[in-house]
Amino acid sequence: MNILDQIVADKRKEVDLKKSLIPKSQLEKSVLFGRQTVSLADALRLSKSGIIAEHKRRSPSKSVINQSLNVQDVAEGYEKAGVCGMSVLTDGKYFGGSLDDLIVARAAVEMPLLRKEFIIDEYQLIEAKSYGADVILLIAAILDKEEIKGFSELAKSLQLEVLLEVHNEEELQKSIMPSLDMLGVNNRNLKTFEVSLEISKSLSKLIPDDFVKVSESGISAMDSIKDLKTYGYQGFLIGENFMRTTDPGEAARTFINYI
Repeated sequence: MNILDQIVADKRKEVDLKKSLIPKSQLEKSVLFGRQTVSLADALRLSKSGIIAEHKRRSPSKSVINQSLNVQDVAEGYEKAGVCGMSVLTDGKYFGGSLDDLIVARAAVEMPLLRKEFIIDEYQLIEAKSYGADVILLIAAILDKEEIKGFSELAKSLQLEVLLEVHNEEELQKSIMPSLDMLGVNNRNLKTFEVSLEISKSLSKLIPDDFVKVSESGISAMDSIKDLKTYGYQGFLIGENFMRTTDPGEAARTFINYI
C-alpha cells in the first residue's frame, strides 16, 4: 500500500468517527455556515502574482517543516503580503493540521481560504463550510468521476469553489466538468513524492481556458512562476518555501515583490 492509499484508508476511519460524534445538522448550525464566501478564482484572475500561500506544519515526504508558528500570525502575515488566498491543511495524522487551524485563520483574515484535505465524503464539505472555508480541494487520484461530480456539485450548492487536483492526463480527462472552478496540476507524484514542473507544462494545453489553471508543489523560484505563466497558469500554490522560514508572511511579501 502506497502512502496515498494509507492516508485515504485512515481518512475513511476518521470521517466515520466524526460522523458518529457530530451530525451534519449540528455543523449546519455553525455561525459560519451562512457566511458569504469569497472567490479565490476571481482573486487569481485579477492578480499579478497568483500566489496561494499554504500553512503546513509537516508532511509525509519532508517530516517536520515548521511546528512553532501560530496560525493566526501566519494568516495575517500572508494577507499583508498580498497573497490571493491561503491553503490550510486540516489533516492531523500526516500533516499536523486541524479544523481548528481553519477557524483560527478565518477569524484572522478576510481573504479566501482553501481547506486542503483528502476529501472522500460529502460530510467533509459540510465541515469545510461550517469552519469558514471558501474553497475545497478535490484530488482526482483518490476519486472516481461520479464522486468528483457529486462533491463538486454539492460544493457549488454550498457556495464553495472547487480546486480539482490532477497528476496526469488520465486524471485530467475524467475530471473536466462545469462544476469545477480551478484545475490544479500537482507537480509532486503522490506515490513517489518526486517533483517536476514538466507535469504542469505538459498538461497545460489539455486544460480548457474556462478554468483557472493552478500549478502546485515544487515551486520555489520566481523564474518558475514566470515560466509557468507562459503556459497559461494564473495560480501557484506555495507552502514549504514560505513555511521553512521564521516569518512566512515576510517571505511571501519578498517573493511577490520580485515577481
